[in-house]
Parts: sequence; C-alpha cells; structure tokens
Amino acid sequence: MNIRIAIVEDNFFLTKVIQEKLSFFKDLKLKFTAQNGKELLEKLEEDALVDLILMDIEMPQMTGIQATLEVKKRYPQIKIIMLTVFDNDENIFNSIKAGADGYLLKEVDAKNLYNGIRETLNGGAAMTPTIALKTLKLLRNPVEFQSQEGQDEIKLSQREIDVLEQLSKGLSYSVIAENLILSPSTVRKHIENIYKKLQVHNKLEAIQKAERNNLI
Repeated sequence: MNIRIAIVEDNFFLTKVIQEKLSFFKDLKLKFTAQNGKELLEKLEEDALVDLILMDIEMPQMTGIQATLEVKKRYPQIKIIMLTVFDNDENIFNSIKAGADGYLLKEVDAKNLYNGIRETLNGGAAMTPTIALKTLKLLRNPVEFQSQEGQDEIKLSQREIDVLEQLSKGLSYSVIAENLILSPSTVRKHIENIYKKLQVHNKLEAIQKAERNNLI
C-alpha cells in the first residue's frame, strides 16, 4: 500500500533533495509540495488524503510550528515529521507542543528518512539521536520559552535595525561599518546585542526571526 506524503519547504532546491530521497522507495507516493503553512492548508482543503507531512520550520507567511498546530486541529489523523536544519531547544519544544510526531534534521539520509516515516506511521516517534537527547534534557529540566506574543514584543533600536538590514543583504562587517559610518567594532557590538535581544545564535536565525516579527 502506498504511503501518501506531502513536503512543506520554502526552498526549491531542498524540496528536490527530499523528493530524491523519497524516490528510492516504491511505497512512498509524493502527493504534493507546498512552500509554506498557508499553502499547505489550502491544498489539504482540496484533498486531505495524506498520510504524513514532512514539515520545514522556518517559512514565510506561516511557520511549520503554526501549520502543525492547525493541521493537528483539523486533520488529527495526519502524521507530521519536522524536517529542519535547526535543532535549538525552543524549536524542538514548540514543535512537540504543537503536536509534531517526529523531528529529523534535513541532513538525514534516505534510508533513515524512510525508516523514520515507517516508524511514525506505526505509532512511534522518529527522532535524530541528538534531538532525542535534547528532548530528554528538556523533559528533565523544563525551560520556560516565550510565547509567540512575547516574541512579538522584541525591541530593537533604529541603529540595530539598520545594521540588521545591511546584514540581511549579505554584507560584511567592514562594508556595513562603511555604509553606516561606524567602526567595525561598533558594528560587532550592535550584532552581539541583536543576537541577545532576538535570542538567536547566528546571522541566519537573526534575519529570519527579524523578518517573522516584521522588524526588517
């Protein structure tokens, strides 16, 4: 019997990579792909005969966590595996809370992805070992993560927003310093403060979180 799969991923190249991994297994049938949670919900309204969704987390319009929450409300029978490059505690915690059935990193090879899909459909929970370890730690030491409302109250100074906008264009610290008539060390300090305020660890996470909260 065919397993009907949907892929939700905003990066066209990564969608193709995931499709390629699925193509090795005759019993996996790709039902459709969507570029964000909003498009996924629209497609499910037309046809909800899907067994499992491979869900990205960081997407425009509607994140994977928001989409998981909605899908589980409307179609509780559909299984969801988060497929992401981010293994930070907050994403794991919020994904599980939203109802995700598994959590794998995008670097997973085809065989382990297939086994994860099978395991999840049989009532198990597919998890990359590092994720499983983090989940256990979260259970032992629960952390209070900010709610979505809390995240929306991020306050950046105008200067920090200027720096972040330049950063999102892929410019180096020295070029940003030149453009904003600042010293490179001041730019570095601003970026440190931005990471702290946004509670992120790198440039990509900072840009994505700022875009999600309409800061840039």
